Amino acid sequence: MEAHYYNVDISWKNNRIGEMSSPELSTKVEIATPPQFPKGVENIWSPEHLFTSAVSSCLMTTFLAIAENSKLDFLNFECKSKGKLEQVEGKFLMTEIILEPIVTIKNESEREKALKVLEKSEINCLISNSIKSEIVMIPKIIVQ
Repeated sequence: MEAHYYNVDISWKNNRIGEMSSPELSTKVEIATPPQFPKGVENIWSPEHLFTSAVSSCLMTTFLAIAENSKLDFLNFECKSKGKLEQVEGKFLMTEIILEPIVTIKNESEREKALKVLEKSEINCLISNSIKSEIVMIPKIIVQ
């Protein structure tokens, strides 16, 4: 497979707020310094949120592809995630991402398969494989 490129444009609006867009996408996202930092802004996506969401959304899209290839019959996928920001040796780092995926299946007989698909998804997530942060996955399977 040849290399793919994903274009993102950032424009400063005012104070600690900017706007993110892409020539490939139709929506824009407001971004800001998180409120934990001086002059940070509440209720706006931060780089730390976007970093965490990149890992979580990659897990989901990888899961969807592997579930389809594995013929896993599932009803729903959700994932809560939490990114941990710490100061290490004088630098701020996102040291850990905790993923809590929940997969809902119809039959108990699919539980083991669903867990295997989740584990394979974590191992093959290209974003997780591209970062230094520790990834912790706490999977949950629900039978409905």
